[in-house]
Amino acid sequence: MPVADPIYLDNNATAPLRAEAVAAIHKAMGPPANPSSVHGFGRRARLLVEDARQSLGVLVGCRAQDVVFTSGGTEANNLALSGFSHVITSAIEHDSVLQAAPRASLLPVTGDGVVDLAALKQMVAAVPVEQRKQTIVSVMAANNETGVIQPLAEIVQIARDAGLATHSDMVQLLGKTHIDLEALGLDFASFSAHKIGGPTGVGALAVRPGQSLTSLLRGGGQEQGRRSGTENLLGITGFGAAATAAFGDVAHYREMARWRDAFEAEIGAARPDMVLFGADVPRLGNTSCLVVGDKPSETMVMALDIAGVAVSAGSACSSGKVTASHVLNAMGAGEKAAQAIRVSGGWQTRRQDFERLAQVLAGL
Repeated sequence: MPVADPIYLDNNATAPLRAEAVAAIHKAMGPPANPSSVHGFGRRARLLVEDARQSLGVLVGCRAQDVVFTSGGTEANNLALSGFSHVITSAIEHDSVLQAAPRASLLPVTGDGVVDLAALKQMVAAVPVEQRKQTIVSVMAANNETGVIQPLAEIVQIARDAGLATHSDMVQLLGKTHIDLEALGLDFASFSAHKIGGPTGVGALAVRPGQSLTSLLRGGGQEQGRRSGTENLLGITGFGAAATAAFGDVAHYREMARWRDAFEAEIGAARPDMVLFGADVPRLGNTSCLVVGDKPSETMVMALDIAGVAVSAGSACSSGKVTASHVLNAMGAGEKAAQAIRVSGGWQTRRQDFERLAQVLAGL
């Protein structure tokens, strides 16, 4: 028997599609629409693409012309790293970074999940001068499993002082706090539409002026020759609408941090065995990664689903597989890595969603 009014708290996997994105997609449907065509139909489609490019540029603090649309965050990460022979990255990165650079030099993290800056300085200093132009430092802005925010400004400065390029997977940070890429000085930054209420299957890579890309795709030379293939007009239009709507979300996520903190405090009081990851360092206001009891993550996720609350066990990017988190393993979590669940609110989340989750978890 279906549970009435289920609660969705798995927004770091994907957020519900916003009404603004749906409306924009519907508006773009119908007429033939290839943005590369020079007739009226094509020019209309091109305007929609460029409007979306402008919207995303405003949201992340870069010029519109520096935004390259992709099929998602995974392609954006791969595209950013494809032109470099040596990658320095962290042990807690998304699989799309780790698998794009299987021979990367891996930075350790602390028990709280923060990149070890001393190790980064040593690793950067060890790069031979002749190899520095082919080396990039890639560290995600905020972890998708724990919500831990990395000291990105310091990371960028360390890399730049050594003449190395920089990239950040900023998929989880988008829309949750203000981003100013120009001020930050990143060379490349990856984003994804469906994390902010846009459609799946579309993302973007912001490229700092003067930086070149090694295209993964050969063909028609779309996106200023940086990403071939006819643009996904409907996806891009929906992304642009979601980006415009997300511009006002920062206050919502600040308030959500208080709901999340109250939820964690309540669970901690009811379940003294609770283990909370990243509690003592800056985190996204929407994310809680915790262990309650000694049941496997999959069992906890299923029990909560039966109770009408959707959460996840770590990343949801592995075709539904539930395995011990490589992120928590890197943080030294031991057996707890296979027992953790991730709670993540979104643009539509309410305080009572966290309150209900606390009630359900306390009773398991």
